[in-house]
Amino acid sequence: MALTMLNGLLIKDSSPPVLLLQVSRAPQLDSFNYQSCFMQDVFSHFPEILFIHRTYNPRGKVLYTFLVDGPRVQLEGPLARAVYFAIPAKEDAEGLAQMLQVFKKFNPAWERVCTILVDPHFLPLPTLAMEFPTAEVLFSAFHICKFLQGKFYQLSLERPMERVLLTSLQSTMCSATAGNLRRLYTLLSNCVPPARLPELHSHWLLNDRIWLAHRWRSRAESRRYFQSLEVTTRILSQFFGTTPSEKQGMASLFRYMQQNPGDKGSFNLGLSPQNNHSPSDASPDSPKTEQLVEARIQHSLNAICTGPAAQLCLGELAVVQKSMHLIGCGSEKMNIQILEDTHKVQPQPPASCSCYFNQAFHLPCRHILAMLSARRQVLQPDMLPAQWTASCATSLDSILSSTWSETLDKHLAVTLLTEEVGQLLQHCSKEEFERRYSTLRELADSWIGPYEQVQL
Repeated sequence: MALTMLNGLLIKDSSPPVLLLQVSRAPQLDSFNYQSCFMQDVFSHFPEILFIHRTYNPRGKVLYTFLVDGPRVQLEGPLARAVYFAIPAKEDAEGLAQMLQVFKKFNPAWERVCTILVDPHFLPLPTLAMEFPTAEVLFSAFHICKFLQGKFYQLSLERPMERVLLTSLQSTMCSATAGNLRRLYTLLSNCVPPARLPELHSHWLLNDRIWLAHRWRSRAESRRYFQSLEVTTRILSQFFGTTPSEKQGMASLFRYMQQNPGDKGSFNLGLSPQNNHSPSDASPDSPKTEQLVEARIQHSLNAICTGPAAQLCLGELAVVQKSMHLIGCGSEKMNIQILEDTHKVQPQPPASCSCYFNQAFHLPCRHILAMLSARRQVLQPDMLPAQWTASCATSLDSILSSTWSETLDKHLAVTLLTEEVGQLLQHCSKEEFERRYSTLRELADSWIGPYEQVQL
């Protein structure tokens, strides 16, 4: 291997990288290792728990990102905890061993690594155990959560049941006690078809060693932890995972880190004259472009919707403008996450979403508007029901101009909950129906009083 500079990049940071190792056969990289002095310093301070994430590009090359983890790590920013980037020549035992040996050579603190967190599909575990003989290798809670989340969508369950599983998963991950994990395990056993249950590897939920590495976090800390890793993995996928050129992917990632100094793990990289891509080519959408897209969406809302409907949707758009939205594309549906709320969007007309706003009003919600913004599209008339279009304004004005009341809000919430409970009761066994009905019976009687029979 030769110690060379990554083509197209010049190091301008006052603390240059301690490691920039590359073997290249133009125009692709055979192998690549990067660690700045700052990243090395971060690892030397927090070496106890190492989190490894893998990002594949269209050519099948994989970027290994090492991040520090654990109770002592208080770094802010999605990539602030990143301490090492590497692309092995091959993702086999030999290639992985070479990558780890380079990391160890430049990081004497590797001997203090106690725990290594990896994804469930990480096959070369023996190589990892051989290179870090005193460390315990565990599946990470984050990767298990993402694995189960993806499986829930693949099961094609009824929407209420899918929503129950996703909500239970989110709640359990934020409070991974033994009791909560056991309850989620039982829920999966009861709700998932037996033939599909082995695909979920639900026994991971009962492996206490996995969750001890995560259980120390409070509910709020867990939520921030998962959100931070979600953003980190999205950034890695956005820049490295979408381009077949490893050089271009790494250059795009480095530009992003240069332009986001809020990540304390970032470092300054400049582009050489040979690289004719402007920083905006690889960076997230510029504010000017985003404002133009949002203005067009506002115009389409005002042109197509009735006045009250447009105001409701513009309120949702205001939330989108102030929030970070994560978008994952599937074959037929897109998964939209704004802050901590994850919902499923059906983009085909009429557009629909699993969130409360869309289910109650049948209007474009913040998740649908986030999808339009990401796709550089505007609202079309066939994306909402006819009664909400401007042509029906005369018949609806008297209703829509009325004052919003708390009673109506409660009524809509109760109606939606009633529908969900009804759907769940219809799709369960007779024994389960009797058990759930008995629970509802007791709850209703306790609210109304034991002397008044409540009809369910």
